[in-house]
Amino acid sequence: EVDPSLQALESRQEEILKRLYELKSAVDGLSKMIQTPDADFDVTNIIQTDEFSPLTTNGADLDLMLGKDYGALKDVVINANPSQPPLSLLVLHSLLCERYKILSAVHTHSSVKSVPENLLKCFGDQTKKQPRHEYQLGFTLIWKDVPKPQMKFSIQTMCPIEGEGNIARFLFSLFGPKYNAVTSTLIDSWVDTAIFQLQEGSSKERGAVLRSMNAALGRSSWLVGSELSVADVVAWCALQHTGTANAAPANVQKWMKSCENLAPFSSVMKLLK
Repeated sequence: EVDPSLQALESRQEEILKRLYELKSAVDGLSKMIQTPDADFDVTNIIQTDEFSPLTTNGADLDLMLGKDYGALKDVVINANPSQPPLSLLVLHSLLCERYKILSAVHTHSSVKSVPENLLKCFGDQTKKQPRHEYQLGFTLIWKDVPKPQMKFSIQTMCPIEGEGNIARFLFSLFGPKYNAVTSTLIDSWVDTAIFQLQEGSSKERGAVLRSMNAALGRSSWLVGSELSVADVVAWCALQHTGTANAAPANVQKWMKSCENLAPFSSVMKLLK
């Protein structure tokens, strides 16, 4: 006679083996999906069905984004080094001016001896024509001897956001577009790649990034999806910093022209001359 406890043990073992087999089949299926080139199409479809908010629609709720401060004007204050001007932040400032009524100002900190005239007038001729409370957003750029750009929008209580890429992400969020998780991750990845490999990396890294950009732009007009995103702004500006724009592959060159046809990019190009 078979011991009942032994029978129970055999049954448990069979159940465990069955579950292991099912798990192995699931892992094998995922492995094949990741290894096949067609896996990219799944991501592309997700991006194409994403709900983008064109930059010409109404903006985000600034009170919700920046906090309601008893009706006071929201102030974004950025410190940046004139020896390495954060071009992407200047492009984003121009884009924001198309959306909001912005009170812009440029100042020079005592830590900087001199600033080129074109950087002092990077926002154009700013003359205060309306009372402060009639503007939606204050945007102040201070040329200062700092290692990285720094931004605050609540001067008394907030630690600064550091790094051009991080500030660019924040400023672009003020347009109010909502992306799904896949699209947001790809945009963040391109921003980091543009800053750390294209702008600050070695020539070998830059070459690899340009090849990746060329492949991505062969499938779409913009780096991620069918609309301009912060990834395009930061990558275009990184190329201007490196001085390798003229040597970029064909798809990248075409994309750069698309960027430069937009007024905020063309205004920044004047600073580079």
